[in-house]
Amino acid sequence: MALVALAFVLATPAFGHTKSISYSSWELGENGARVRVRVSLLELSRLGFAPNGRADEEQIAPYLEQRLRLSADGVPCTAVATPRALKAPEGSSWWQWDVACSSSNARVIESHLLLDVAPSHIHFARAHDEGVPTRERVLSDAEPSWSIDARASGGGDAGEGTSVAGYLVLGVEHILTGWDHLAFVLALLLLAGSLGEVAKLVTGFTVAHSVTLALAVLGVLDPDPAPIEALIGFSIALVAAENAWLLAGRGPWIPSLLVLGVVAMTALAAFGVGMTSPVTLAGVALFSACHFGLLARVRRPEGLRVAVAFAFGLIHGFGFAGILAELSLPQDRLLAALFGFNVGVEVGQLGVVVLVWPLLRLIQRAARDTVFAWVAEGASAAICALGVFWFVSRSFG
Repeated sequence: MALVALAFVLATPAFGHTKSISYSSWELGENGARVRVRVSLLELSRLGFAPNGRADEEQIAPYLEQRLRLSADGVPCTAVATPRALKAPEGSSWWQWDVACSSSNARVIESHLLLDVAPSHIHFARAHDEGVPTRERVLSDAEPSWSIDARASGGGDAGEGTSVAGYLVLGVEHILTGWDHLAFVLALLLLAGSLGEVAKLVTGFTVAHSVTLALAVLGVLDPDPAPIEALIGFSIALVAAENAWLLAGRGPWIPSLLVLGVVAMTALAAFGVGMTSPVTLAGVALFSACHFGLLARVRRPEGLRVAVAFAFGLIHGFGFAGILAELSLPQDRLLAALFGFNVGVEVGQLGVVVLVWPLLRLIQRAARDTVFAWVAEGASAAICALGVFWFVSRSFG
């Protein structure tokens, strides 16, 4: 278990919570379409198209034209002009071009963006056609094309966009490829002593992240994603450090180092270093000191661990919301997408719990308590290192 967690430490920040994603919007007409594409510079850097954080337009334009295409009646539509860059927020690259088609029938949108360097990449395509409700579709390596006129040609509802089941699958994939969320769940499970405690931990985390996922996607809350990602990393570090502290006899060194480290980051943030505000970091330091202070006063920490799972679940919910919030779906599509995605996250999470917790108990029964404590302490230390790495790199990256 420790070796697996150590392997995660070697991963780059790109392999944390953030999934590889791009977006396109298609304004369809009788003679073709206007295409707008949005992709982050981080994604383009995988291809070597964003040296020093700047988009290389000469490489990106032909790449987009070749890998994102519209066809009609089986004939590829042709670009009227080379894709041109639009003004975009920092860290993003936006593009637009027009395509001409020889027909307006049996149109298909196909995306192979980034699949050669990121096989798990997903592309959200949105189609706007006069007289037809706006539709969206999730394209991936498993399903790279979308027949947007399927209903008109007798293809059932395939042209209607991604279904609830499709968003459920997306939610499962999101949790299974979100290493930071999985690391947090693993840290919670390492010291869970009974099935009842596991149920309370998972329920607390689930209820909390479901609430903030819904609030963020519905637009009620709109937190800055940079500190959210940093706090997700901190949540991993804190729970894993708590595990190590409990196993090591509740000495003063682990809480002291954790709090002093966050205080040092707060001082740097006060001088304008990093992307997380000093107020946020000061709050994190105070929370950590209070949490370990409360833990030191109780004989059985289960109740406090459930409370922490709930508190950090609220933060993880904002992390889960990123994909759906970016889509800006119309209201009639949003609720179905939110329901399917949230159920998928829960299914994926429960699947991990069902696999991991019995394995941990099997190891505990097969080995002496001292051996299992050594394994749990080593795994907690590795996960803590991973959480600190994400916390620091996302705060100052």
